[in-house]
Amino acid sequence: MNMRNLITYLGLIGAMALMFVAAPARADDASRNKEIQERFSKCDLNRDGRLTLDEAKGCMPRVYDNFSRIDGQNKGYVTAAEIEAMAAR
Repeated sequence: MNMRNLITYLGLIGAMALMFVAAPARADDASRNKEIQERFSKCDLNRDGRLTLDEAKGCMPRVYDNFSRIDGQNKGYVTAAEIEAMAAR
């Protein structure tokens, strides 16, 4: 096998390995985001797409405990997308 073929072969093996490693992470992200969306929907009592500190208090304790970190702009509410972004970190 010449050097060019060897490099191509090793590159393909590396790409395949990345596919197997990255796929479960994406599945975990999707599962986590689905759970966040479901819990957010239950907690957003007035259905405005915003979760206040009071709404999070008894319903999403980790969001409640980290509310000021998630609400970095001090708007007084967080969105599901902001919670998902924080959970991904």
